[in-house]
Amino acid sequence: MSPRPLATETAVAAVASTVLAVAMTWPTARHPIRTIPQDTYDPSLQAWQVAWGGHALRHHPLGIWTTNAVFPEHLSLAFSDSLLGYAPFGLLGSGPSAAILRYNALFVLSFAVAALGLYALVRQLGADRAAAVVAAVAFAYAPWRFAHAGHLNILSTGGIPLALAMLARGHGWSFRSGHAPETVSPAWAFAGWLTAAGQVSLGFGLGTPFVYVLAGLAVVTALGRFRRHRRRPTPAHLLRADLAGGALFLLITAALAVPYLRVLAEHPDARRTVDWLDLMSPSVQGFFLAGEHSWLWGSAQQGARSQLAVGGEMELLPGFTVLALAGLGLFRSAWTVRVRLFLVLGVVISAWMALGTRTPGNGRYGYLLLYRFLPGFDGSRTPGRLVLWTILLLCLLAAGALTRSSPGRPIARRFPSRRGLALTLALLGVLAEGVNRTPHPLVPTAPVSLAALPSPTLVLPTDELADLHVMLWSTADFPTVLNGSSGYNPPNRQAFRDAMGTFPDRRSVRLLRSLGVRTVVVLPEAAGTAYEWALGQTGRRFGLERSDHHGAAVFTL
Repeated sequence: MSPRPLATETAVAAVASTVLAVAMTWPTARHPIRTIPQDTYDPSLQAWQVAWGGHALRHHPLGIWTTNAVFPEHLSLAFSDSLLGYAPFGLLGSGPSAAILRYNALFVLSFAVAALGLYALVRQLGADRAAAVVAAVAFAYAPWRFAHAGHLNILSTGGIPLALAMLARGHGWSFRSGHAPETVSPAWAFAGWLTAAGQVSLGFGLGTPFVYVLAGLAVVTALGRFRRHRRRPTPAHLLRADLAGGALFLLITAALAVPYLRVLAEHPDARRTVDWLDLMSPSVQGFFLAGEHSWLWGSAQQGARSQLAVGGEMELLPGFTVLALAGLGLFRSAWTVRVRLFLVLGVVISAWMALGTRTPGNGRYGYLLLYRFLPGFDGSRTPGRLVLWTILLLCLLAAGALTRSSPGRPIARRFPSRRGLALTLALLGVLAEGVNRTPHPLVPTAPVSLAALPSPTLVLPTDELADLHVMLWSTADFPTVLNGSSGYNPPNRQAFRDAMGTFPDRRSVRLLRSLGVRTVVVLPEAAGTAYEWALGQTGRRFGLERSDHHGAAVFTL
């Protein structure tokens, strides 16, 4: 395809993907500075992460990994997927309202980029436009994704198919025509490596498997080049682009990995144990279950879903429509038999790995091979997220089934009206399965400005959920706070929280002063918790000064 039609098609696809994303995630765009999708906990954490990234880029980029929260811990941004790639967005606006608006915009865009990325990939591989639209919608709005509506790091998958599309275009490769040397483009290949690095910069939860997939593709490509070298040498400019892009990708990935390796060295308990994997591994049934907020399947599957040990992480439904289309694609497809066999093999392997320890041998011949022999998998939260690759490959099979013709047997060439009907039904099917009723609760606001208080500051009550709201409130000028929660919580955090249950007494005040804490805020929500006693105290016995702001007690040490 020449540059001008490609640019036009890309622009149309980008606009259509964005409009569809706004509609499919509605009402996210209705009140974007007051509400947030799914719940107010993990989204608050991730809104803070993006805001912190922008703040650190502006003020102290070299100290970006040690944040204003979870004081006095360092490298706390590496306690979870960092979303560091979104840090430039954090330069726009300031304060909690801007953080919420920014998060909501990225939430919607994550679906738009996922659709655009898959569309670009299947078009590059040889699918026609109509088939690419269905595959893109199936990928971006797979029921599995909405089970992670509160995890922006897991929703942000669009860079994966987009990078693969760029790399395939750069190397002049597709399913239908194979390798076409006359179409190679070093610029696209280099852009593919940069896009892949951007995807990894959002987090290693999805980034780790992607790194190994790229490594595998690089090895296969190198072997293919070696075999073809005598009759068709690799263009020198393409080889240079791959070497430069691949080296930059590895350099960025290694730099991002260093803080996580330091956290693991300082906190060995941050590694996921096999017992943890046993708890988080889904069963085969999970591949057929959608989340509770699915419009089509949520209520119907309520009974089966209640049997799951951990909801959300074990609801892996790719979509029944795409499963049916992929099944059809096994037998009638625009892809060659060889390509289909490789895609089916990929589906089986990725699904097998996604089951974790729930396979024969308790994962010994599956996920535990990754866990024990490939660095990075021992820090992964759950095996089920590998279903992303199962869904991507199913969408490629589905695109082959819907594409107009194959080199061999034509598909509905004689009956174009039937093909149109089939495409319409397929599109309606994937759209219906993607409709979701994700709740959009109001985000709590701070009763007192933390930025106006002497810091470091502690806010009570403190626990793994309440602290996430405090982190969001701290996006107003980022005062240092002891509160903080993430994917990993050091054991001493709970011991500290327990000690604060008697605040203000001699022991708790001494501990706070030893940490340099200058202010303690006790929220009205402390009533009915272990921290309720503090609401009725003055703290004068221990040299504290108390003032009250909108029901919150503020103690100055």
